[in-house]
Amino acid sequence: MTSERIHALLVEVAAGRMTVEEASRQLSGFPVALCHQDGEVVARLDTQRAARHGFPEVILAQGKRFAHLEAIVERALSGGEPLLITRLTSKRIRRLKIRFPALTREPGTDCLFRVGCEVREPRGLVGVLCAGTSDIGVAREAALVARLMGARVQTHFDAGVAGLHRLLAADELLRTARVFVVVAGMEGALPSVVGGLVNKPVIAVPTSAGYGAAFGGLTALLGMLNSCAANVTVVNIDNGFGAGYVAGLINRL
Repeated sequence: MTSERIHALLVEVAAGRMTVEEASRQLSGFPVALCHQDGEVVARLDTQRAARHGFPEVILAQGKRFAHLEAIVERALSGGEPLLITRLTSKRIRRLKIRFPALTREPGTDCLFRVGCEVREPRGLVGVLCAGTSDIGVAREAALVARLMGARVQTHFDAGVAGLHRLLAADELLRTARVFVVVAGMEGALPSVVGGLVNKPVIAVPTSAGYGAAFGGLTALLGMLNSCAANVTVVNIDNGFGAGYVAGLINRL
């Protein structure tokens, strides 16, 4: 439930076009909706988050029993807000799409989503770049989240420092985007390079792509944390969602 939707309900009631009972029905489950499974409360959905943060609660599928996940998704879909589910296995994606046809899969990611009823024209520009093809999945997750938050998104993939001239093709994007998400594994150098070229915020995302000494993304993470480009900030390993979310918020400013 967004602040705009709450305001609209109050206007309708004040104008006499909606009864108090109908407004109360539409506000049922606000600010917390209980999700039941086999008579037990398995989740408490934060239905006030869109009003507070500008985007509804996102469902992390990892670690949840499928029956619990199914109950949470069913309750979340009962409203008109956007919905995003992350960290899904291929099997769970297939099962959820059969159970909930309104969900759409984002190609190349482990995410399912639904666009909200209030569709607005995308605004601003978020640039999403990645160093190698192995990083595209994380980059696409970031791009999806930024789009769901209302941003116009442009991507530029496979432009790592081993062939830095490939970054030159993104010249216009580097000049026009309001904020950048830069994804890289291995030594994680690309965000520093981008940070040195632009005067906008750069959100660096280390990925777990890399050989033994990459330590599952730890080397890239530490490299990004030690960036000498002052406009670079860092999220956790493979956290495309977090980077896209922050980029979406910055793009609204």
